Amino acid sequence: MQTFRILSALLSYPEPDLLAALPALRAAMDEEALLPHPAAVELGGFIDELARLDMLDAQERYVALFDRNRSLSLHIYEHVHGESRERGQAMVRLAELYRLHGLHISARELPDYLPLFLEFLSILPERAARSLLADAVHVMAALREKLARRGSPYAAVLRAVETLAARPAAAHMVAETVAALGADADTLAALDRQWEDEAVRFVAAGGPDGAADAAACGGA
Repeated sequence: MQTFRILSALLSYPEPDLLAALPALRAAMDEEALLPHPAAVELGGFIDELARLDMLDAQERYVALFDRNRSLSLHIYEHVHGESRERGQAMVRLAELYRLHGLHISARELPDYLPLFLEFLSILPERAARSLLADAVHVMAALREKLARRGSPYAAVLRAVETLAARPAAAHMVAETVAALGADADTLAALDRQWEDEAVRFVAAGGPDGAADAAACGGA
């Protein structure tokens, strides 16, 4: 399913290759027609807007959102388990699920990174992919809500992800997830703790450190 793979790419750091491929990604999304029409229109607008940005502007916007705000972390279990021991156990189970389906990740990659999770879903049968995504859809909805509050166009990408889940997010779970990582999670001290475990991207003319942490999964 190309749409899952396209959403994975759109939530990744905007490398030059990604920006160059945006017209092809939009064409593939339209051809597959997996998204409901309103979500497809909104996502198409995001792709067009991203294509108009200068590369460094696109990269700086991405870093300012996802690297400088722990509350917008693209690591799913950060929103579910925080820094508890349960997060590590959940990631071990997720990595094993990847392995059973022939997807091997490097030692540097965290298996709860959302773009990697979406890449994994793209290789599954549609029914299984939608079911697994439903286990994490409350995290997608919480991220979409936080991005929408900031007026970020990336809210359209999370909304598109939501629509692919087998069932919608429960309102009380979304509210709990939004509250779990509030504004206090974006303090310098909180970010320092996060950066101890994650590679930092640098926006520069030569491009960023290319190996983004990988991957994500759904349920608590």
